[in-house]
Amino acid sequence: MSRPTSPEEGPMAHATEDRTAPNGAGPDGAAARPASAEGPAKRPLRGRTLPELGALLLMLAALVLFFSLKTPQFMTQGNLLNLLTAVAVTGIIAIPGTMLLIAGQVDLSVGSGAAFCGVMMASIAQEQIILVGVLAAVGIGIAIGVVNGVLVTVFKVNALIATLGMMAVLRGLTHVNADGGTIALANFAGLGTARPFLDIPLPVIILVLVAAIAVVLMRYTVFGRSLYASGSNPVAARLVGVRGNKMLVLAFVASGLSVALSGLVLTSQLSAASPNSATGLELTVVTAIVLGGASLSGGRGTIQGTLVGLLIIGVVNNGLTLMNVNSFYQQVASGTLLILAVAFDQLRLRLAKT
Repeated sequence: MSRPTSPEEGPMAHATEDRTAPNGAGPDGAAARPASAEGPAKRPLRGRTLPELGALLLMLAALVLFFSLKTPQFMTQGNLLNLLTAVAVTGIIAIPGTMLLIAGQVDLSVGSGAAFCGVMMASIAQEQIILVGVLAAVGIGIAIGVVNGVLVTVFKVNALIATLGMMAVLRGLTHVNADGGTIALANFAGLGTARPFLDIPLPVIILVLVAAIAVVLMRYTVFGRSLYASGSNPVAARLVGVRGNKMLVLAFVASGLSVALSGLVLTSQLSAASPNSATGLELTVVTAIVLGGASLSGGRGTIQGTLVGLLIIGVVNNGLTLMNVNSFYQQVASGTLLILAVAFDQLRLRLAKT
């Protein structure tokens, strides 16, 4: 009989310590001791997640120190705000992406979806008021999430294949609707460039709000516990009554909403919608999530870890740019980080089995 763990702790797949399901039974179907018998399981959370998060923070601090010594412009206020703004666009998508990966799923259509929502919004706004275009983009994002969720849960299409196909479909539709060109859009710069509070860019504020909501959902709600249970052991979770399919569809819808929001922010920053925008964004999102400690096997990950992973990627890209390093090497660095993160995740799983 295993002791209940906190939802943020996210046990690794096949690990010996299983997660307690939301209804109080363990994934193996046996009744677990109520949490009140031992109090809230906060000690295991600190004992297992903080050292890993601490290592990420140490890596981030080392990168900040390195680039600060290499280029004096790095630690200026303007550059740091630019760095956070660039990270925010990716982070808005990476937060629900973390939820999906915790549940053992992935969404590779996020880049194409963001571009499609931006192009559709700009196209509609040219004929209607901007609000109509914004609402249409949000509706399109929700529709994308629903389609992905239904393909995975109802038709049992592997999430990798379903979202990879959706990525191609949406990118093609984006070029068709934009007629291969860029659609200019005036009077919509506020969402991407406004600084309403303490000179902090609005996209950064949006990212903080999205992350805070996600932390609450994953720590204190049945939704979050269900995602952890489904990712850790989907068969056992289903046997104890976890409504995994419903929660997965909701997670995909959250991903679709974040895609629409990021597409709107990108369009606002550029004052135009380009069919080539957000190309490769899905790679950066997956890299940040895995680098932040989420397992490709599901059942493990934290929103906080993803945020630190985003900052690491942002610092590397920003620092290399300030050092006038060729942009192609930034892609090399991003790919290297992804490979190292996945390799470390696999090593961690093997060590857990032993």
